[in-house]
Amino acid sequence: MQTLSIIPPQFPNLAPLSLPERLLLGPGPSNANPAVLEAMKTPPLGHLDPAFLGVMDEIQALLRYVWQTQNPLTIAVSGTGTAAMEATIANSIEPGDKVLIGVAGYFGNRLVDMAGRYGADVQTITKPWGQVFSLAELRAAMETHRPRILALVHAETSTGACQPMAGVGDLCREFDCLLLLDTVTSLGGAPVFLDEWGVDLAYSCSQKGLGCSPGASPFTMGDRAMEKLHQRNTKVANWYLDMNLLGKYWGSERVYHHTAPVNLYYALREALRLLAEEGIENSWRRHQQNVEYLWAGLEDMGLQLHVDREFRLPTLTTVKVPDGADSKAIARRLLDEFNIEIGGGLGELAGKVWRVGLMGFNSRKESVDRLLEALRQLLPGK
Repeated sequence: MQTLSIIPPQFPNLAPLSLPERLLLGPGPSNANPAVLEAMKTPPLGHLDPAFLGVMDEIQALLRYVWQTQNPLTIAVSGTGTAAMEATIANSIEPGDKVLIGVAGYFGNRLVDMAGRYGADVQTITKPWGQVFSLAELRAAMETHRPRILALVHAETSTGACQPMAGVGDLCREFDCLLLLDTVTSLGGAPVFLDEWGVDLAYSCSQKGLGCSPGASPFTMGDRAMEKLHQRNTKVANWYLDMNLLGKYWGSERVYHHTAPVNLYYALREALRLLAEEGIENSWRRHQQNVEYLWAGLEDMGLQLHVDREFRLPTLTTVKVPDGADSKAIARRLLDEFNIEIGGGLGELAGKVWRVGLMGFNSRKESVDRLLEALRQLLPGK
């Protein structure tokens, strides 16, 4: 008789999970409202339970409200914001499609990488990191490239810049082109009007302006994008993110697709409920007021901001690292000594800026005061 070899455990005294409480003022995640965390503790239901399907319906309606859209296919992708980003690419692009992507930061480059992997003929229009595209620049690029899709980042998380959208949707219709928009760092905290702007596909995340845990990410498609999806000559290359299939789970058919992250959807529903209770315009106003308070405090310390005021995000601010300061060392001391997280620069801005997020539940005056007091202690003479 064969005996099993049991490997003895190497962690017999492993304690229950215990982690420090941080004030998350980086580019995300942000701290969630305690009510959102409490909702996540609700006992799970089956992912086809009628009561849970009702939660999904509420999520769709609430997402349409915060995005200011009537799009029927407005859902939460079971995955992080990057999964929702890939969903827009996977469902809108067929091999050989010409796609024009605005690159003025790290996440524009990520769109380029993703689109190329799905066989797109990728063309780019670029600006220095922290700047935005004018309508005239976009028109010139459209005339040159004649793309089927224009992809822009509304809120560039790597730079803190907000891309103006007035007239872009009309431009895309003039050139018979779909408009794809990244709203990862704007949804919930900055004005977003998908239908008014003529946006055909958009995506976001749950852990920033919505003030939820990561993992249940907003996604929406308008009629023009749906028409292109239904006229495809090839299957969507990503089965998990195929909206022909996901639409049947979130729609009236309720066809099984995957096991939804039930408790994350509970949390998202609660976060969206709180946002609706506050009122989306009031949330935008709160974020703007608190970020202006932050800007004034930083400038009073002699610190400079990277983005011109006209184009700054209300949710994320890039602060220039002063001469002689070690950006990583200061950020680490903020974490170790003050339990405050901020982000460092990415790509072209690595070592040159700090990224400070005031998003969702964290967009409060007391968050700003706590950060400014810590920075005064860590930056002598500031």
